[in-house]
Amino acid sequence: MKLATLKNGSRDGRLVVVSKDLTRCTDAARIAPTMQAALDDWEAAAPRLARMAEGVELGSVPTFRFHEHDCESPLPRAYQWADGSAYINHVELVRKARGAEVPESFYDDPLMYQGGSDAFLGPRDDIPLGDIAWGCDMEGESAVITDDVPMGVSEAEAADHIKLVMLCNDVSLRGLIPPELAKGFGFFQSKPPSAFSPVAVTPDELGAAWKDSLVHLPLRVDYNGAPFGRAEAAVDATFSLARLVAHAAKTRPLTAGTVIGSGTVSNKGADGGPGKPVREGGLGYSCIAEIRMIEKIASGEFQTPFMKPDDTVRIEMMDAAGKSIFGAIEQKVVAV
Repeated sequence: MKLATLKNGSRDGRLVVVSKDLTRCTDAARIAPTMQAALDDWEAAAPRLARMAEGVELGSVPTFRFHEHDCESPLPRAYQWADGSAYINHVELVRKARGAEVPESFYDDPLMYQGGSDAFLGPRDDIPLGDIAWGCDMEGESAVITDDVPMGVSEAEAADHIKLVMLCNDVSLRGLIPPELAKGFGFFQSKPPSAFSPVAVTPDELGAAWKDSLVHLPLRVDYNGAPFGRAEAAVDATFSLARLVAHAAKTRPLTAGTVIGSGTVSNKGADGGPGKPVREGGLGYSCIAEIRMIEKIASGEFQTPFMKPDDTVRIEMMDAAGKSIFGAIEQKVVAV
C-alpha cells in the first residue's frame, strides 16, 4: 500500500491512503489520523489500512484527487532521523579527493549520524539558504521507517521491522561540514532539514524490486531540469537498509517512526573507477559533491558549483513500467 500525509495546518498533517497510480486517495482518519499514530499501533492499523488501499483500487471507498504538492513529508517530524553510509563508493571519492584513505573498518561498520528530525521539509517545499558560501548540496537517497525495534537486533530481524520505504533529499551544507567535523562532535549546522518523497510505500508494494532490504531500481536525480543522476540503488551498496537499522539499534531500542537513510546512492563506473556524468553515458551522481570530487581528482580543480538560489532538484524513482512509485521530491533553493 501507499501512504501520504497531506498538509492541513497542523504539525503532523492528515494521513491518507493513496492509489497505486498516485492519482487518488482516501482519508484514513477512522483508522489513524496521522502517520505516526498508524506506526504507533502498526500491528492493528496496517491490516485495516491495507484493506482501505484495496478499496481505493476497487472504487469501493470514497476518494478524492491526490496532488503531490499538497503533501508534507510522510512524517512531517519524527522521533528520530539517522542517516547511514550504505554506499562506501561515495565516501571513497570524498576522501580520495583530499588524499585520505578510507579506514578498513568503514567496510564492516557503517557510518551513521543523527540528524534533525523536528522539522522535515515537504517534498515540494523550497530549500532555504542563508549564505551561498555554505555550499548547498542535494543528496538523493532511499530511506525506511521502522516500527518499534528492540535493542540488539540482527540484520535479519531488523528487516522485519522495516514498515515503509521512501526517498530522501538529505540537504547538506558542504562549506560548513569540515569545521564542524574538526570539532569532533559531528554534523549540526551543516545538516539543515531534509525532505522526503510525497508517498511512503510498504516493502511488498515494490514487489521484486525490494530484495535483500534494498530497492533494485535506479534513482533519478534531475538538476535544473537536466538528468544528473541515474544511479542504481542496489548496486555498489556495501550495507543493506536492514543492516543500517540493526546498526542504529545496537545499543538502544528504536521508537516506532524512526527514519533511517541509506546515505547518498553512489555507483562506480563500468571500469570500477569513478562514475561518469549522465551526458557522457554514465549513471551520474546523486549529489554535487561527488562530481566535484571527480573533477578534483582528474584536474586538480573543482568545476561544478554548489546550488544557488533558483536552482532546482527533482528526485524520483520509476517502476518497471515507467510509473512513479513514490512521487517526486521537487525543490527550489531560495535565499533567506
